[in-house]
Amino acid sequence: MKAITLPSYGGPDALALTELPEPKVAPGEVLVQVRAAGVNPVDWKLAAGGLDPIMVSHFPMIPGWDIAGVVGRNGLDSTEFAPGDEVIGYIRKDSAEHGGYAEQVAVPVRMLARKPRSYSWAQAAGLPLAGLTALQSADRVGAGPDDTVLVHAAAGGVGSLAVQLLVARGARVIGTASPANHEFLRELGAEPVAYGHGLAERVRALAPDGIDAALDFVGGESLDVSVELLGSARRLASIADHRAAALGGHYVWVRPDGIGLATLAALADEGRLTVFVERVLPLAEAAEAWRLNSEGHTRGKLVLAVSES
Repeated sequence: MKAITLPSYGGPDALALTELPEPKVAPGEVLVQVRAAGVNPVDWKLAAGGLDPIMVSHFPMIPGWDIAGVVGRNGLDSTEFAPGDEVIGYIRKDSAEHGGYAEQVAVPVRMLARKPRSYSWAQAAGLPLAGLTALQSADRVGAGPDDTVLVHAAAGGVGSLAVQLLVARGARVIGTASPANHEFLRELGAEPVAYGHGLAERVRALAPDGIDAALDFVGGESLDVSVELLGSARRLASIADHRAAALGGHYVWVRPDGIGLATLAALADEGRLTVFVERVLPLAEAAEAWRLNSEGHTRGKLVLAVSES
């Protein structure tokens, strides 16, 4: 099979298209024929050694934690899916070695759910990590009907999904974004507000009675403004700033969760959750995808087309 591999910690230039043997499939796993793989900042941060203090990496490493594909065969006791089933997965394992930038990957069934029928392969591959991050952040603060929720970086990959999830729950959403993305947020059902100096005052003008919860996908000043507006960090969740937990809120490190993925897939097929794909690149251009992703200028997801059959 073809796979993108990394011989040691490094940047995009270290990635190589390699021919590897078919993976072994352990009990509790299925072999997935990968159609598309999502590209996320954690992919190149992991490759640069950013997670080395907390996670073991084995080389050569195949990066990638977001996949969409077709079940090829089952492990000995894996009955949850059958060959031919179309699935999605956030496939972060206990150590980094066999990721999704490959034509085949063995995946524990607990990390998988059925692919949304209404999604293309590219959309499906862009959903798992970002969608679960949004879902688990919203769940951590108990965001629900009649809440007014402030979402930082609301036009980003995670933020745009969080907005849609919250709107589907009946929440009022105020989202920070650059003015160029304000109309996009309105289309998602959020009330846009410009980030930067004076943010707290602008949010108070929109919500004189205050906000009930905040989801921080930026960190730094955004966290401080959220605490100021909430009065406490109890209903604050951040994926970008560890201080959230120390202040009494929640720092969210997303976990693989097949049940959560099924929830997201159902919302997608109901027309209430859309993944916006900025660009699809071939697997061989993974290095270029990393460069684009690290620049931070894409509004939608970057996805690698891995195989067609």
